[in-house]
Amino acid sequence: MLPFTPDQFLLVFARYNHAIWPAQIGAYLLGGVAVALLFWKPRGGDRAIAGILAAMWLWTAIAYHAFFFASINKAAYLFAALFVIQGGYFFYEGYLRGRIHFTIESGPLAWLGLAFVTYAAALYPLIGRVAGHTYPAVPMFGLTPCPVTIFTFGMLLATVPPLSRWLLVIPVVWSLIGGSAAILLHVPQDWFLLVSGLIAVPLLALRSPARRLLQTS
Repeated sequence: MLPFTPDQFLLVFARYNHAIWPAQIGAYLLGGVAVALLFWKPRGGDRAIAGILAAMWLWTAIAYHAFFFASINKAAYLFAALFVIQGGYFFYEGYLRGRIHFTIESGPLAWLGLAFVTYAAALYPLIGRVAGHTYPAVPMFGLTPCPVTIFTFGMLLATVPPLSRWLLVIPVVWSLIGGSAAILLHVPQDWFLLVSGLIAVPLLALRSPARRLLQTS
C-alpha cells in the first residue's frame, strides 16, 4: 500500500515543474548536447556526456526526491541517496577518470540506445498526454527519475567496453521501483521503464568478445 494517492503523486510533479521553470528547457538542451556529442566526438566529449548524466542524476536526487517527493513519501530520502551515489559515480568514473567512452559507431546497440533516448525525450511525454496527464502534472525529461533512467540506459547502450557494471546497478533498481508506477499509479509511460533494464543489461553484458559480464575498474 502506497502512502499517497495517484492524485497526490501527480500534484508533486505540478508543484515541482512550477518551482523549477525554466530548467525543463535546459534539460532538453543538455540531452540534445549529449546526443550530438555521440556523432561529433570532439576532444573531451566523453567526459562531457558523463558530466551531463551526472548532473541529471544529482539534480533529480536533490531537487525532486529530497525537496518535493519526500513531502508525500519519506522513502524519497533513500531514493535521493541512491541517485546521489549514481550521479557521483558518473562524475568520478566518466568525468574525472575518463573511463566511459561513448560513440554512435559502436553498432546496432548504439542505435537501440538512441531509440531509448527518443522514448525518454519524446514518446514518454506523448504517451502521458494520451493517458490524460498534462503539463505541469507530468514527469519531465532530464529532471525526474523515470525519464532520466531510460535516457541513461540509452546512452550506456552507446558505449564501448569496458564499462563498469556498477554503473548499471542503481538504474536497474530504479527501473523496478519506478516502473511499478505503471501498475500502482496508472502511469502507462512507465511500462517501458519496467523492462528497460531487462533489455539493456543483458545486451551490454553479451556484447564483449569474451561474452563475460561487464568489466569493473
